Amino acid sequence: MSEELEVEQPQKKKGFFSRLVSGLTKTRENLVRGIDHVFSGFSEIDDDFYEEIEEILVMGDVGVRATEEIIDNLKQKVKEQHIKKPEDCKELLIESIKEQMDVGEAAYRFEDEQSVVLVIGVNGVGKTTSVGKLAGKLKAQGRKVVLAAADTFRAAAGSQLEEWANRAGVEMIGGQEGADPASIVYDAVAAAKARHADVLLCDTAGRLHNKKNLMEELKKINRILEREYPDAYRETLVVLDGTTGQNALAQAKQFSEVADITGIILTKMDGTAKGGIAVAIQAELGIPVKYIGVGETIDDLQKFDSNDFVNALFDVKKED
Repeated sequence: MSEELEVEQPQKKKGFFSRLVSGLTKTRENLVRGIDHVFSGFSEIDDDFYEEIEEILVMGDVGVRATEEIIDNLKQKVKEQHIKKPEDCKELLIESIKEQMDVGEAAYRFEDEQSVVLVIGVNGVGKTTSVGKLAGKLKAQGRKVVLAAADTFRAAAGSQLEEWANRAGVEMIGGQEGADPASIVYDAVAAAKARHADVLLCDTAGRLHNKKNLMEELKKINRILEREYPDAYRETLVVLDGTTGQNALAQAKQFSEVADITGIILTKMDGTAKGGIAVAIQAELGIPVKYIGVGETIDDLQKFDSNDFVNALFDVKKED
């Protein structure tokens, strides 16, 4: 472990790409092997060829809407470039998937402005850990961060977040278990203003089985933020467990009904066969995946890069 910490920054980034490649092994076996089989099994590009690819993408958790858009994009490129052989359009398929997932630079505005980031998600998806890792990343970028432990529903959430706050070297505002989350956010806003914080990062509870309560709780928090911190840029990230595939998509849809979601943190992408869900979420909901997690350490949560993700998925060697 100590050796890993001594590695310099450029190698760390390379290390994340290779962890992504190994983390997506099961997805690759599930998805890419099938696609390769189609490319080698067909001698011409016809409707059957497209149908086979479509079926493999849908079965690989890429989602119906994303798959349709990828196939339409592929057909257009094949036509424009007068491609006749199936093996000659694999690169075009990879490009089509990348285009489907690109989030663009503007997705990380909250890093550069005074902002409030609400992080929501059901228990067990890695939400509190993601908040802690994000705090560490922002601190490492020279941002002054205050954490709000507003998930007062789960007994261990506060102490777990405190551990991360200590590790990241940032201040945390919390309360008793069962305390009103909105009052903790109120106190945290006061602390963020007093300390001239750049980012107020709020860990909030997500209880989808009781959406009405969750909606009321988020409304209350939003009212406080609008009243007490009107100039702060607002970001709401939902944390989803990548291993749950279509369930993650269903959760994202439910959360988008109760909150104005601006991005997704997709965790536990190491060792899942359902990595295609990263493509589906973006296409189905129009909500970008902004961070991706492939392990336990702080460096295992990174900004989502569609180029890296698809290259890792298809095991395309990365250029230095």
